[in-house]
Amino acid sequence: MARQLPIRLLTWDVKDTLLRLRRPVGEEYATKARAHGLEVEATALGQAFGQVYRAQSHSFPNYGLSHGLTSRQWWLDVVLQTFHQVGVRDAQAVAPIANQLYEDFSSPCTWQVLEGAENTLRGCRTRGLKLAVVSNFDRRLEDILVGLGLREHFDFVLTSETAGWPKPDPRIFHEALRLAHVEPAVAAHIGDNYRCDYQGARAAGMHSFLVVGPEPLDPTVRDSVPKEHILPSLSHLLPALDCLEGSTPGL
Repeated sequence: MARQLPIRLLTWDVKDTLLRLRRPVGEEYATKARAHGLEVEATALGQAFGQVYRAQSHSFPNYGLSHGLTSRQWWLDVVLQTFHQVGVRDAQAVAPIANQLYEDFSSPCTWQVLEGAENTLRGCRTRGLKLAVVSNFDRRLEDILVGLGLREHFDFVLTSETAGWPKPDPRIFHEALRLAHVEPAVAAHIGDNYRCDYQGARAAGMHSFLVVGPEPLDPTVRDSVPKEHILPSLSHLLPALDCLEGSTPGL
């Protein structure tokens, strides 16, 4: 029986797959507000941010590019609305805080590399695999990856802002395949989001692995993702690739 074709390309999600914020968003917002003379509770800011971010993403998807916005304008508006929701309605007072937060979230110092990420990327490179980023991030991602010492592992970085389509749209995955000059059958995507990463890559005809944390899996996800596609940590990726390449297509 024929075996699976060997994987040639791995595409990677970034946030909460390779990197995470050093501190919760609410704490970052509260700290910057305090530096500008405003006392706002971090938990309230964190909750407001979540609500505003979801609403902004729904009304102006992919940083509002199709509405003529820049990603910077999109993010500054998120900050203004977040503070407005917790009762700070003086936009002039919030504007310098928003600008500072945009710059801070552009800095590698605000982010940290997740455990096992560097060793796994290095192991993939040793195998001769092409590596690329496919992320629903904005133009700041390249500099963040450079600053954290991860950019050197990737052949290219494709953000949704650059591509024009956010995950799970299959077109962003197809663009990555085009840039890498490979077919979907020899590519796999790694990410932590079931809809955007796992289902998105599968819809593009790629293999996919879902990185999960210690929390119990949602029953829908648990019942929809084969165990061999689930990674409890990044250190499980290379063995999972061995299993994939040793399997028979269709099984």
